Order: sequence, then C-alpha cells, then structure tokens
Amino acid sequence: MPGNIVLIGFMGSGKTTVGRLLARDLGWSFLDTDTMVEERLGLPVKEIFAREGEEFFREVEKEAVARVATARQAVIATGGGAVLCGVNVKLLREGNKVVWLQVRPETALKRAGLDDSRPLLQGREPRDIAALLRRREPYYAFADIYIDTDGKEAAAVAREIKEALKAWLESLT
Repeated sequence: MPGNIVLIGFMGSGKTTVGRLLARDLGWSFLDTDTMVEERLGLPVKEIFAREGEEFFREVEKEAVARVATARQAVIATGGGAVLCGVNVKLLREGNKVVWLQVRPETALKRAGLDDSRPLLQGREPRDIAALLRRREPYYAFADIYIDTDGKEAAAVAREIKEALKAWLESLT
C-alpha cells in the first residue's frame, strides 16, 4: 500500500507549486510526472508535443505514472491530462489519496496562459480553455478530496490539504 498524496487538476491549478510545499511540510519526497517525462526524453513537454505529438507524450506519461504509483510517502504532481488514461487513474488511486486542485478557467489562464511551455494552451482563446477544462472535469471527479485553489496562496492550499487528510496521515505513522 503506497500511501502517497496525488495531486490532479487542470494546468495552472498549482499541482507542482503546492506539491513541492506539501512534500516539504510533510518531509516526503516530491515527484512530478511531467518532469519525469522531460528527464527521460531530454526535452521539455512543449518540444515533445511539437515533435512527437500528444499521443506519444501520453504513452511516456503512462510509464512515469506507473513508476510514481509505487512510491511511498511521496507527493505526486501529475500532468493535467494524466487522468485521461484509465490505467493511470487505477494506478494513482491504489492506496493513495487523490486531491483534485480545482481552478476556474480565468485563473488557469492567468497562472499558466503566458507560460509558453504549456502546449495545450498555445494560441488558445479563453473560451477554448474553458471548454477544455469542462471536458476534463469528469475525469478529475474520482478524487478523494476537492480543493478550490482560486484566490489562495499555494501555502494555504498545502495547509488545507494537510488538514483535510489529517486522520489519514496519522494512520500512516
């Protein structure tokens, strides 16, 4: 039974930033599947999408999810689309607590829209981002806990997660 905290959610929801803070606060390791994919292929996500396409990226991402799913006492930040694959969802749920970091489209765009490393946001209008988020929301709904990140600092979100998982965290010790 792994006993990890898995952060899922749309681009710009704060998975990496909150994940690093939460891992530090808990004294756990921090794993980021996008970073793992980049390290394996030696390219940033944007380049992987441009050269090989999203389907190729998702296959390599699936391998990264399989690796992190066996970790113990780690905070895991997934890519925003990792939950589109049923195999990933099964692996991420098993023995872990999954936290959906929710974000409004406007906030996601504000946080991530100017970041040119996010290939699925490039050249998109705000209404396109809202539509993509709406399409993905059902895939995030399997989470154990939902945390709204709008208008909150990352440290406050990390504290909220710790509080929501307090009993579970205590059961691990």
